[in-house]
Amino acid sequence: MAKRNWQPIIEELEKILGTDGVIRKRDELITYECDGLTAYRQRPALAVLPRTTEQVASIVSLCHQQEIPWVARGAGTGLSGGALPVEDGILIVTARMKQILEIDLDNHTVTVQPGVVNNWVTQAVSGAGFYYAPDPSSQIVCSIGGNIAENSGGVHCLKYGVTTNHVLGLKIVSPDGAILDLGGSIGEMPGYDLTGVFVGSEGTLGIATEITLKILKIPDTISVLLADFTSVEAAGEAVASIIDCGIIPAGMEIMDNLSINAVENVVKTGCYPRDAAAILLIELDGLAVEVSVNEQKVSQICLNHGARDITIATDSETRLKLWKGRKAAFAAAGRMSPNYFVQDGVIPRSQLADVLKKINQLSQEYGFKIANVFHAGDGNLHPLILYDNSIEGAWQQVEELGGEILKLCVDVGGSLSGEHGIGMDKNAYMPYMFNQIDLETMQYIKNAFNPKNLANPGKLFPTPKSCGESKTN
Repeated sequence: MAKRNWQPIIEELEKILGTDGVIRKRDELITYECDGLTAYRQRPALAVLPRTTEQVASIVSLCHQQEIPWVARGAGTGLSGGALPVEDGILIVTARMKQILEIDLDNHTVTVQPGVVNNWVTQAVSGAGFYYAPDPSSQIVCSIGGNIAENSGGVHCLKYGVTTNHVLGLKIVSPDGAILDLGGSIGEMPGYDLTGVFVGSEGTLGIATEITLKILKIPDTISVLLADFTSVEAAGEAVASIIDCGIIPAGMEIMDNLSINAVENVVKTGCYPRDAAAILLIELDGLAVEVSVNEQKVSQICLNHGARDITIATDSETRLKLWKGRKAAFAAAGRMSPNYFVQDGVIPRSQLADVLKKINQLSQEYGFKIANVFHAGDGNLHPLILYDNSIEGAWQQVEELGGEILKLCVDVGGSLSGEHGIGMDKNAYMPYMFNQIDLETMQYIKNAFNPKNLANPGKLFPTPKSCGESKTN
């Protein structure tokens, strides 16, 4: 294939964005060659920095006319290679699209551009007694556009749902450059739920440029319990029992001993017992009388399952301290090992204890330590595989181990991803979870929006190469 002449394209892009909106120097493009999954790298031909919907539409129209593949990128915190550039393609970076466009407290909505950082939404409305519920661990840096692409979750997804449950409407630019409005500012709209289709589509159906989010009133009372256990399995059994008795906490998180000590070494909360095999963090919210009753019930359930001690925090400062360690768990893993690989799978809660045992067996079989941190309430596991990339062949073994964990999740009735997406990391395993008809049906939708396959090509669905790499037997 003939080498593309980029000069006329650069000139057109500079007319749209100005010279400071087009990045073309190779050393400057290094910043954009990967997302949070650093094992996969590809430098884009160009990166562009739009500020408005109209600029995005002009860029995408140019790509459509010239048949240039493109990838949208937010803050680059994704962990599945979803924002990995494609060779000879353009990276559309939304970092300058960071305006909060409208706050409508009467109707409990906020409309933002995709570059707005997740935590900024809550900061903008907290003074009026509201907050934005989806809270990924990276919420202080990850952007709403990326949350939309991957349908991100977080600590509070157990009770309040993941990103899709909080998105009312979207303005998007489709892969041919058209500007479309999906959904609206109310919860129920007639016709097909195209907003639901778009959220979690990983940039394969277009790029969101304005997002209308639902915000919630801050609960009357919030309480956080920390229970420490002598086994991870016991903590998992306590989670199932709490749900079985009819209590739905705002969030439930488990960290194992490896993660506990990594966090204490870095964050120094002083709250996490270093000798515990696992800790279970449980957040309860609601009316004061309800929270008080549930505190007693949850504490007793944990004690019945062998918890050694229960710490209860009701003041905001202590609650934040308890959560600070959990939020810092991924970053703290960087102090334990030269490299680590975060996997993301979902299992039924009833399978927690058994799956954790099997993950430990896989850890011993492959010879890599695995730190377990996960959203226990909805069974979203985040095993962190620790390794040293300077050792020849280590990454290939880690990839294989990660694949075995994913297949284990599917085998027990779970899923390949809870919130990190499929991207480049897991697309080879899609046939393990879905049959050919399932995959073809999904691609009918993709092809309706993206017939030229220019929007984030090679992601989400298996390519012929990746299909051959998948171990589906």
